[in-house]
Amino acid sequence: MNKTMPPEFYKLMEDIQAVDFVLVELSLYLDTHPDDYEAVQQFNYYVKQSKELKKQYEKQFGPLKEYGASYSTYPWSWDDVPWPWQI
Repeated sequence: MNKTMPPEFYKLMEDIQAVDFVLVELSLYLDTHPDDYEAVQQFNYYVKQSKELKKQYEKQFGPLKEYGASYSTYPWSWDDVPWPWQI
C-alpha cells in the first residue's frame, strides 16, 4: 500500500517528529538535572507544541495513535494515511 499524500502531510509529520525528539532529549536531561528551571520551561513549551501539532494532524489526516489515544472518524479510518515507516 503506497499512498501519496499532500506536501502538508509530510511537513506536519516532520514537525511532530522534531518536537517529540526535543521532548525525549529534554526528558533525559531533566532526569539528571531536575532543578533546571529553564529546561523545565522548555519542556513544557514543547509539550504544548507537540499537542497542538498532533491535534492539527488528526484534524487534517485522521488518527495518529491507536488503542483509544486518538478519536477515529466514521467509517473507521485508521489505515487512510501511510504508516510512519511508509513515508
